Amino acid sequence: MFAVMLAVAILAAGQTPPPAGARPAGPAQPPRVTPPPAPSAPAPNTAETAPTEVALGVPIYPGSQFIASYNAGRGQRYYIFGSSASFVDLVTYYRNALKQRGELVYEVPATHEFDVGRFDEERMAFPPGVVIKDYQTDVSQGYPNPKPGGQPARFPTIIQIVAVPK
Repeated sequence: MFAVMLAVAILAAGQTPPPAGARPAGPAQPPRVTPPPAPSAPAPNTAETAPTEVALGVPIYPGSQFIASYNAGRGQRYYIFGSSASFVDLVTYYRNALKQRGELVYEVPATHEFDVGRFDEERMAFPPGVVIKDYQTDVSQGYPNPKPGGQPARFPTIIQIVAVPK
């Protein structure tokens, strides 16, 4: 049975079978295929300048630090800011600044969302908005500051803004 399976495998590989009674030198080695390089997540651009409130179409919490922006698709970007303020302070600030209650979308970790524009699925990947996330929990001391030696070392709260398109 083994000899039949070996002969079928060799014929399928396009090789001639060994003479009857001969033992193969060892297990057949599959052809070495080099996989394409795996895509990597884009590293934050450290030379990137912080966007303005005018460019974003929403206020930026005073004292928050710009961390990075990422492509959200369809010409939109996510802008990430870190803040030393508490989750509750940030939600209160954006409730007053945007004149809306927003919505608590997750209790743990606490995540609050504010929609700030109409979603047009023809030209947008995501609705414009502000998302506040509490990164300081029982299992996390906060979002690590990506700037070497940056203060604070960890941000208890993160602000994610999807800009209002112009």
